[in-house]
Amino acid sequence: MACIFSPVFLVSLDSAVWIGAHINGDLLRAEVSAGTDIGEKAKEFMNAGRLVPDEIVAAMVTARLSREDVKQKGWLLDGYPRNVLEEDYPVTGKIYHIKNFAPETEEIKARLITRPDDTEEKIDGSRPKEVVFEEIYSLLSEVQKDKVKLIKSGNVKPEGESSSNQAPVYQDKWRGIPTRLNNIPHSREIRNYFYDDVLQGTQRAVNDGRIRLKVEIAIPELNPEMDVYRIGTLMELVRVLALSFADDGKRVKVCVQGSMGQGALAGMPLQLSGTRKILEFMDWGDYGALGTFIKIGSIGAREVEEQDDIFILVAPQNAVGNCIIDDLKAMTDSAGNRPVILVNPRLKDLPGSSGIMQTMGREKRLEYAASFENCYSFRLLYYAGTQYPIMGALRMSYPYRYEIYKRVDQPSGGEKYEILSTFSEKPSSDDINDAFLGKPRNQAKKASGFWGFLSGVF
Repeated sequence: MACIFSPVFLVSLDSAVWIGAHINGDLLRAEVSAGTDIGEKAKEFMNAGRLVPDEIVAAMVTARLSREDVKQKGWLLDGYPRNVLEEDYPVTGKIYHIKNFAPETEEIKARLITRPDDTEEKIDGSRPKEVVFEEIYSLLSEVQKDKVKLIKSGNVKPEGESSSNQAPVYQDKWRGIPTRLNNIPHSREIRNYFYDDVLQGTQRAVNDGRIRLKVEIAIPELNPEMDVYRIGTLMELVRVLALSFADDGKRVKVCVQGSMGQGALAGMPLQLSGTRKILEFMDWGDYGALGTFIKIGSIGAREVEEQDDIFILVAPQNAVGNCIIDDLKAMTDSAGNRPVILVNPRLKDLPGSSGIMQTMGREKRLEYAASFENCYSFRLLYYAGTQYPIMGALRMSYPYRYEIYKRVDQPSGGEKYEILSTFSEKPSSDDINDAFLGKPRNQAKKASGFWGFLSGVF
């Protein structure tokens, strides 16, 4: 029998883990992305557009309740499961209404029950949906603010955070960095791998109340500077992020910068040309997310609307002679405490059309650009500035530490990535040199050796 109730919220509270009656898909996505047996079974039904059976949902909930935080804090079931009632009370397969759809017989009427949360006292259906939405949003915002205060006060740390120099706790579930990353175009498996990795770090940051975020991912397939066609892969990543937040009930504004300058100087970075049209023609699913929970816009204060919950900005970057930062700052000011996520931004100052660097206000612009914190970062490391062979990788996924990996050749042409070191802050080129050369930290030295070129990258 397929599930007939809405999916389940799973919220970690101070005193207990609460499993409520309206799921946002977190359990399903977590199991599917982790590649567990339960997730693989659920994926078959999801890909076929079918409801996930009760026994699979129950297995997911059982698995969640076996985690350490539940053992420490306890758990609370709210409106789940409901199918137990169906087993105790044989059903006709119908939902009745006291006035508009009364039961056919007294015998059926005697067996009916009314959910305790479905009464006139509990539900006021006379108010406009906007009012109900604002009330729910306000309550959830207060819960989120309380959680953020606890984290900032130091009384509660983000789950999995480690203060040591060792690999974080989540590494036991980390599947490792995919191999053959210089073979492009990448397979769909590799692309989905990175989409999921970016998504998890971004979701954790947003759930922790972070509001000024950036994703920096520089695998070959996501580098439009090498081939402009690769902007499509970046759009696919943006779609994954937007749909995930939409699945959680958030209204997402996906923004691409418009033309900058005037007259003959009007234009935009080459890599973004046509990007907005690509987004508008992409497949956004069967349930009409585009135009309802997801809207396409430009970068600027005028694009910020009251109903928007979160903003995803596609590769905002300065063009020669024009700076996007002023429009970007105006937008974040208008957004207030709502999250703004930059995907692969390039916000370094560029020369003006006359060849003279734009110096007026430059310090303030760079300070603002640096105010966005990484929720995800991935960069391949190469020998002496080339793009072959891959020597290693630098990875960070919020709220965990930066990790330096070394690529190691395996027999029969295989390869793997081994972790060398971790850092609480983004490592410098010196730090990366030391990690690969096996030198201790905190020694004053000049960037040298075959990693010295990285000083220009970082």
